[in-house]
Amino acid sequence: MRLVFMGTPSFALPSLRAIYGAGHSIVGVFTQPDRPAGRGKRVTASPIKILAESLNLPVFQPVKIKTVETVDLLKKLKPECIVVVAYGQILSKEILELPYYGCVNLHASLLPAYRGAAPIHWAVLNGESKTGVTTMLMDEGLDTGDMLMTREYGISSSANTGEVHDALAKMGAEVLLETITGLEKGTVRSTPQPFEFTYAPLLKREHEKIDWSWSASIIHNRIRGLNPWPGAFSNFRGERVKIWQSKLSVRDSDQDRAQESLPGEIVSLTEQGFKVQTGEGFLEITELQPAGKKKMSAFDFFNGRRIKIGEIFE
Repeated sequence: MRLVFMGTPSFALPSLRAIYGAGHSIVGVFTQPDRPAGRGKRVTASPIKILAESLNLPVFQPVKIKTVETVDLLKKLKPECIVVVAYGQILSKEILELPYYGCVNLHASLLPAYRGAAPIHWAVLNGESKTGVTTMLMDEGLDTGDMLMTREYGISSSANTGEVHDALAKMGAEVLLETITGLEKGTVRSTPQPFEFTYAPLLKREHEKIDWSWSASIIHNRIRGLNPWPGAFSNFRGERVKIWQSKLSVRDSDQDRAQESLPGEIVSLTEQGFKVQTGEGFLEITELQPAGKKKMSAFDFFNGRRIKIGEIFE
């Protein structure tokens, strides 16, 4: 099939590789313009641009996809289908109506759950036991198009967003390729989404701060849901500390102390770190990162700063 591929971040890489490897004719790869990134703010190409150029595919980086010039370019490319995977721009009705097979989007959730920009983060943040991927025919709404194919993925209670992201990227590439093949053969049919839906908005700074009055399970999900980016944080001795890994702790010898402990209070040292009292239950912190430092085990953090039982995270 004659395709245009639109994508930008690493999540889209397996999809582009799969489509290229299957022998489809990719007549253009559209990705976001190069932008400053990292501490040095060096202008950096997107992961998709780097891969596309390595495959000798034509790359286009319009600042705005809806301009007359870009629409004319797409008309000249004459794609039978436009494939969109985390591109980062909204397509106009004129573009959506260009290809014979339509515009097919890969979304990292089981639609209509978690429409929006951060479906993987919110599935983990909310402690979901499953998520998945959905391919759909795009319309003018935000992830509201008719569904084509779905596949489920189980989320373990210890998995972080990075791990789920990588698994869904690989799974999504497989489902996307099956969808394109099915459209070409006429074996895939679209289905309208159910009326009720949930939304996965962009993460804000307020989502990163840990509130120790929450239950241990909510905080645990917050920590793994924000790993590897942007990271959940708390304050300790006036210093901002990012907390990267935790474990739900079974009540044991700390149970009696819980009656007199405050949320955020360190109640005991463990082999891997230390336990903290929450609004409901204990949470074992195992990996963290003080401001300006590298990640370290919570055990080393405790001993290196000569922390005492009873000190409090705020």
